[in-house]
Parts: sequence; C-alpha cells; structure tokens
Amino acid sequence: MAVLNQSSVTPKTNLIDARGPRFSAAITTLVLATALVTESATLIAIQLAVFAIGAFAGPAKTPYAFVFKKFVKPRLKGEVVTEDARPPQFAQSVGLIFAVVALAGSLLSIPALFTVAVSFALFAAFLNAAFNFCLGCEIYLLGLRAVKK
Repeated sequence: MAVLNQSSVTPKTNLIDARGPRFSAAITTLVLATALVTESATLIAIQLAVFAIGAFAGPAKTPYAFVFKKFVKPRLKGEVVTEDARPPQFAQSVGLIFAVVALAGSLLSIPALFTVAVSFALFAAFLNAAFNFCLGCEIYLLGLRAVKK
C-alpha cells in the first residue's frame, strides 16, 4: 500500500479501498501467468484493456474492481482503510506499457520481447498480490518526492 504524506491528500483527492488493488493484482497475476505459459496474445490484449481502464479512468473503474466491490468487499470485516487512487492509477499505466510491449512482441513474432514484458508485469503484480507491495505505486511516490525537492 502506498503511503502519501497527508499534506498531499486534499478534499478532492479520490480515495479507494486499499484492499481493492491487492485483489486486482491477484487476478492480474493469474491472467499474466496464464498468458506467459500459453503465450496467449488474447489474454494479454484482455489484460491490456483492464490496464487501460485503470490508467485512464482509475483503478476503481476496472472490471476487477467491480468484482471486488460486488462480491468480495461485502464479505470482508474490519475497518476499511482507504488510499489515494493516484499511485495505483500510475501503476496501472506502467502495467499498460508492459502489456503494449508484450502484445507488440506477440504480434511481431518476437517471443523474447513478449516473455520479458509479461514477466516484468507478472513480477510487479505478484509483489502486490502476495506482499502488498505495489512497485508502480512506490515509483510514483519516488517521482513525487523528486519533483517536490
């Protein structure tokens, strides 16, 4: 979970349930692992669409977020921890770039490009799903700190 300085969170900041991106990362991990093993351009295209929705509309608008809100969240107990949507949205943008590269590798018959791009995206998704460490979110926060200095 990405942690922003409270001074960067304003009343207009879009907050999301912090558990949602981790759930989405678990599904993404399954999709990317399957795509890697099967070398499926179709699965990468589907994941690319999910990343594009997350990157442009926000992580709360993805199909995985819909499944989380509709079926998973009502069954969860405990306090709902929220987080700023900007770091996960940036992470979706990074995932989108890797998915575009992977799809290009598949369509251009460059299997090494496909494998490397999918592997990088899979690694990042697995880190988030298994350890709640969002690599793209951390990159966003490092960039934010660098810009503010």
